[in-house]
Amino acid sequence: MGWTKSARRKLSLPIITAIICTLFAFIFLISTIGSISRFKPCSKRNSADGRALESDWKDNPVDDKNDFDPDECCVNHGKWVFNSSIKPLYTDRTCPYIDKQYSCIKNGRNDSYYLHWEWQPDDCMLPRFNPEMALSKLRGKRLMFVGDSLQRNQWESFICLVESVIPKGKKSMKRGHVHSVFKAKEYDATIEFYWAPFLVESNTDMPIKSDPKERIIKVDSISQRAKHWLGVDILVFNTYVWWMSGLKTKALWGEFENGEGGYEELDTTVSYRVALRTWANWIDSTIDPSKTRVFFTTMSPSHQKNKEWGNINGIRCFNETRPVMKKGHWGTGSNKEMMNVVASVMGRMKVPVTVLNVTQLSEYRIDAHTSIYGELQGKLLTDEQRADPLHFADCIHWCLPGVPDTWNQLLFSYL
Repeated sequence: MGWTKSARRKLSLPIITAIICTLFAFIFLISTIGSISRFKPCSKRNSADGRALESDWKDNPVDDKNDFDPDECCVNHGKWVFNSSIKPLYTDRTCPYIDKQYSCIKNGRNDSYYLHWEWQPDDCMLPRFNPEMALSKLRGKRLMFVGDSLQRNQWESFICLVESVIPKGKKSMKRGHVHSVFKAKEYDATIEFYWAPFLVESNTDMPIKSDPKERIIKVDSISQRAKHWLGVDILVFNTYVWWMSGLKTKALWGEFENGEGGYEELDTTVSYRVALRTWANWIDSTIDPSKTRVFFTTMSPSHQKNKEWGNINGIRCFNETRPVMKKGHWGTGSNKEMMNVVASVMGRMKVPVTVLNVTQLSEYRIDAHTSIYGELQGKLLTDEQRADPLHFADCIHWCLPGVPDTWNQLLFSYL
């Protein structure tokens, strides 16, 4: 029996409502794809979001028996757990390759609490860094860190994590202004650093222009730098902090003409997007993913505003001795708009890039910066400068051993 007009009218409303709801749901899904939190899917298996934070000073050794599966674990969701029994694999006295800039204990820091915190993701347990296994994975390979001084921070950390198990005479280091190479001769492996603070070329790569207003970024040019990255088996990139010297950056297309004239002042996020696309285009057109693995380390936060973590009587990161324990703490030292640029560019690439999402876990570590125990323009801070942390505390770089060791623990987990 056929449908009457009355029956058709009764059915039309719920059908139309269902269609509208479906459209809204689809639009909402598309709008969230660019979020930085979706670099990797977050598993809900063994989710611990509802767990109360344990006492930050209570010893709580991490159980590393569970296998790490990057597809089942969101490493950026978790907490720092204090573990007095753990000892770093090196110190700034036992590892000869740490710059004075990161040698906090040697430079006079007398507290060591910051050395005993372990990052514990909510969904899994990170495997501990195993120097012998890491070197075994690097046998016959080149690992290169490319980026700024924070990437050099991570590079030195990685070298120090493995160098103690290499016999004397079986390792060497060649330092350069732009390109530095550590060799593990028994393993026929190199761990290298290439200085490229913007990844793309600029007029301040070397020598460095200390005044950000004088810096001009050649946002569409990368080949002169990138030719040194060819033939590398594992590339680990970063670029962020050098972009954050102002709301505008001087960007240049084409050749540097008439003494670097012809630049345009662009919003920093716009310049950053163009530069990252230049980098991504080079990766997609040049890298063979069957021969080279590509990683990208997300931005390392700075901690300049102590009021953001509730210490109204503090002075930036100076004299902080433990992490922020508030879940999801995020300060102005990490720019979410820049993070979303990274997510957007990576999402369009053909060559797979593994993102080392270190930003959230590092956001908590207000206690682990070099503070007044570092350098300024190649010289250790004087007593007068140390007495003025408001102007001289370094709340950007990290002590070694320290937080970059956890970044390399993540890298080791993905290798």
